[in-house]
Amino acid sequence: MRLEQRMKLAPRMIQSMEILQLPTLALEERIDQELASNPVLERFESTFEAGPDMAPVAGVPPEAAPAPSPASQATGAEDGHAQPGQATREIDDTWSPSPSVKRSAGDRDPKLEAMANTAARGASLQEELLQQWNLVDVDPAIRRAGQVLIDWVDEDGYIRDSLDVICRELPPGVRREDLVAALSVLQQRLEPAGICARNLQECLLLQLDVLAREQHIDVSIPRLLVREYLEDLQLNRLPQIVRKSGLTLLQINEGRSFIARNLNPHPGRMLVDRQVPLVTPDAIIEPDEQTGLYRIRLTDDRLPRLCINDMYNRMARTRSVDDNTRQFIMNNIRNARWLIESIEQRRSTLLRVLRVVIEAQKEFIENGTEFLKPLPMTSVADQLGIHVATVSRAVAEKYVQTPRGIFPLRQFFTGGMETAGGGTVSWDAIKARLMEVVEQEDKKNPLSDDQIVEKLKEKGLTLARRTVAKYRKICRIPPARRRKIF
Repeated sequence: MRLEQRMKLAPRMIQSMEILQLPTLALEERIDQELASNPVLERFESTFEAGPDMAPVAGVPPEAAPAPSPASQATGAEDGHAQPGQATREIDDTWSPSPSVKRSAGDRDPKLEAMANTAARGASLQEELLQQWNLVDVDPAIRRAGQVLIDWVDEDGYIRDSLDVICRELPPGVRREDLVAALSVLQQRLEPAGICARNLQECLLLQLDVLAREQHIDVSIPRLLVREYLEDLQLNRLPQIVRKSGLTLLQINEGRSFIARNLNPHPGRMLVDRQVPLVTPDAIIEPDEQTGLYRIRLTDDRLPRLCINDMYNRMARTRSVDDNTRQFIMNNIRNARWLIESIEQRRSTLLRVLRVVIEAQKEFIENGTEFLKPLPMTSVADQLGIHVATVSRAVAEKYVQTPRGIFPLRQFFTGGMETAGGGTVSWDAIKARLMEVVEQEDKKNPLSDDQIVEKLKEKGLTLARRTVAKYRKICRIPPARRRKIF
């Protein structure tokens, strides 16, 4: 006998937290890695084919959730592979596999199918520009300088850094005068027009030059507006432009409309598509027509059902097996059991959190963002009797599909304030109502921040002017002067 200190729970807790934080697709990759590295872990093969209605379901309130069926559990057995409903003990604890839909040998592998259907990565903006630049007939020194400048082009198509900054990092053999010459050629020869400009004004003027040269369009008024009055035009100070330029308001409006129709302030985006990343929901919330409640279904049916190979189980209990081999097998069995338990714990925690969230945000699902209620994570943690960090990890990088669309699960957790009627409203709801007020205003006489405050007060929201200005900027709503249409 001996006295010693050990931290047995630390690795298990760390793994449980990591598994809890993973979204479904990342968890699938993690399971594949564990299957490849742990020899005792294997996929559970069953003759039972789970249908679409067999997925885990939970209702609101929580009491409406059906109890899991016995067929959803499987463990190792003495005389063969694990069978559903047979509970056994591995080392010193019971464990349960994660659910899955079985694939027969003739079925397609969904991962290979997804890879085959995934579009190849498109060329970057620099690659597109270099392809054009290689076709331009210039001196070798100019060509090398142009390649350097192309590396400084941002996603909008601008070279925003000054030549002084670029010259500090020039490779050997490239001179400043070469950069100046190459910049002029880049702006004139590369497409689309306006690429490699150093600011918005230069970008628009380059495009106007191309329209005048190639399409023989009279661009004198748009050119004057861009060259002399661009800032006033951006701030919608049209009366000042009338006073300074001598143009009529009609001419200025026609010139502004021409600029909006024919010029692109972001020419770089015309060469490279900005692809929106695909989002796979981790849970689906759908109404139950029979009960009127909402059902919660996790989208983890693609995850393989895991079990521990029975041969290794017997070897771990056989005294005739070498001690080192037995220790290796027992360590892997323990790791496999922890993984399986962590997956089950993730499912259970995610369902419990979703039940509380949907019960609190039912009006949001039915009526929209304006009805989103304040929901601190500490409140959910107190209701479930878990730590707030557990709630934070459970909702991290998770998405939920609702009847109103797909939302980040974290969006349901938001702060707020009390309304004049004694209720509460979330910050997201305030932003939604602010945008609604602005959309309904008279564009020829837009509302000032003080007037927006009064409009929101009529809707039961009493806010300070600085709060309205803050959220107007967050929502990227310009001030009243820039929203005005003459």
